[in-house]
Amino acid sequence: MLVASSAPKPHLSPKLIVPRHSSDTLIPVRPKSLYRMIPPTERALRKPDRARNQGEGRFLASQTARPFLLVDTRASAHNAAVPPALATRPIEPPNDLTIPAPGSETAKGVLSRALGRLLPELLGVGQGLALTPEARADLAVFQALCREVARTNPGALPSLLRRTAMGTLVRCLRAPRADAEALARELVGVFLLHLSRASALPRAIRQKAPPARLVSTTAGLSIDLPGDTRAISFENGGKIVVERALGPKALSLEKLAAAPPGFSQTSDGVTVSRPFFPIDGSTALALVDTNPLAMVEAHPDKEGNTIDLGGKDASEWTGALSAALDLVRDHLPDLRGEIELFVQQIVPVGYHDEKHLSASYQEAIGTIYMSLHPSLMTMTEAVIHEFSHNKINALFEVDAVLENAFSPLYTSPVRPDPRPLHGVLLAVHAFLPVARLYERMIEAGHPLAKAPGFSDRFARVRQINAEGAEVLLEHGKPTRVGKAVLDEIQRWHDHFARLNG
Repeated sequence: MLVASSAPKPHLSPKLIVPRHSSDTLIPVRPKSLYRMIPPTERALRKPDRARNQGEGRFLASQTARPFLLVDTRASAHNAAVPPALATRPIEPPNDLTIPAPGSETAKGVLSRALGRLLPELLGVGQGLALTPEARADLAVFQALCREVARTNPGALPSLLRRTAMGTLVRCLRAPRADAEALARELVGVFLLHLSRASALPRAIRQKAPPARLVSTTAGLSIDLPGDTRAISFENGGKIVVERALGPKALSLEKLAAAPPGFSQTSDGVTVSRPFFPIDGSTALALVDTNPLAMVEAHPDKEGNTIDLGGKDASEWTGALSAALDLVRDHLPDLRGEIELFVQQIVPVGYHDEKHLSASYQEAIGTIYMSLHPSLMTMTEAVIHEFSHNKINALFEVDAVLENAFSPLYTSPVRPDPRPLHGVLLAVHAFLPVARLYERMIEAGHPLAKAPGFSDRFARVRQINAEGAEVLLEHGKPTRVGKAVLDEIQRWHDHFARLNG
C-alpha cells in the first residue's frame, strides 16, 4: 500500500487468513476470473484509495459459510514511485530464488548484496536529519568507529547489519521522519552494545544521548532505561554503566545472558529482561519488537502488530512454530536452510482459531509477525509465505525486478481492490513454495496429506499461483535480474500446469 504521508511508507507483506479446519471446502466468494488489466479510464473513475493494500488477497468461505480472508497490507518505504538506489555492481540474475535447487546459495548471495547496500548507508546515516547536538556528536563518534571497525575487521559490519534490529533502523533512517533522533539513538546504542559484548571496542565509549531501550537478539536481552538516564558507557567484556542523577548502575551482559528466557528484573530504575524464546536453530519468539513500523497498518480490520500471546504460554507458541519448521525441513530442506539464514525472530500477534494473520516489512528483513493457529499446515504455510517475502524483499533492496511494478493496476480473483504487479509477484513468489510443500508431502505419503481437505487446499493454492503467474508473465516488464525471477516462475507454472492436467 502507498500511504499518503511525508514520513517513510513501510512495505508490509500479507496477512494470511485461512480456515481453521483442513476439511473445510474453500469456495471463492467472488466469481473466478483471471487477472485483467484495468484500462486507464476505468482506473481514473475508480480512483483506488492509495492507502489500500498492495498485494494479493482473497475471500474464502467454508461449508458453514464462515468468511475467511487473505489480505495484504503493503506500502513501499522508498520505492513506490522511484526504485531504491541500487548497488553499483550488478547482481547476478537469481535462477532459483523462489524454490531453491539442492545446495543452492542464491538466497545467501542476495542477502549478502542487500547487506552490501547498507554499508555505505551506515557510514552516512543521519545526514540531513534534525538532531540535538548530543545526538549529532554521538553519531559522529559512531561513524568514526564504523570506519575503524571496517578497516580492522571487514566482516564485522555486515554481520552486525544482518541483525534485524540494526538493519531495520538503517533502512528506516533513509528519509527524514518525526522519530529520527529516537531511531538514531537506538542505532548507536545497539551498535555499541554488540561491540561491547564481542569485546570489539577500541576503547570505552560514552553515549551522551542514550535511547529509551537497548535490545539485542543475539544477546537475547532487552534493557529499558529510565527517563533520567544521562548517558551510557560501554566497555569490552559486555560491561555497561547507566549514568543517572541518583548514581551509576553497572550491568554485566555476560551475567544477564545466563538468566532463563522470560526473566525480568528492575533495579535502580533499569529493567533488564530476557524476552526471546528459542524456537529452532537461531530463530526465536520475540516478546519485544524494535521495528518502528510495526504499528503501521493499512487494513481497516486491524490495528497494527501489537505483541500478543493470545492467552497462550510461550512454550505453546514455540512448540507450534518448531513443528512447522520441522515440516519444512523434512520436505523442503534447502528452503529450511534459507529460513535459518533469514528469519531471526517471529513476533506473536494473538491467537485465532478461525483465521490466521501474518505480516512482514521490507525494512525489517529478519522479522515476521504471526498469530497462533491450531492447524499445523496453516502455521507452516504462513512461515513459508512470510519468509518468502523476506527473501524477495532482500532482492528489492538491490534491484527493481519489475519496471512496471506499481502501474498499471489489475483486478484479482482473490481481492476486491485493484492490484499492482508488485503485489502479484509477491503473491506468486510466496505461494509457489507452499504448493511445492504440498506436492512433496503427497509424494512422501505424509499422514496430513491423506487428511480431508488437503487435496482441495493444494488445488486452491495451485489455482492462485496459476492465475497470478499468467498476469505476471503476460504483463510484467522485468529488469535483467527480474527476468531470471520470472523465468523461474514460468518453469514452476508449467510444472504445476502439467500436474493440473
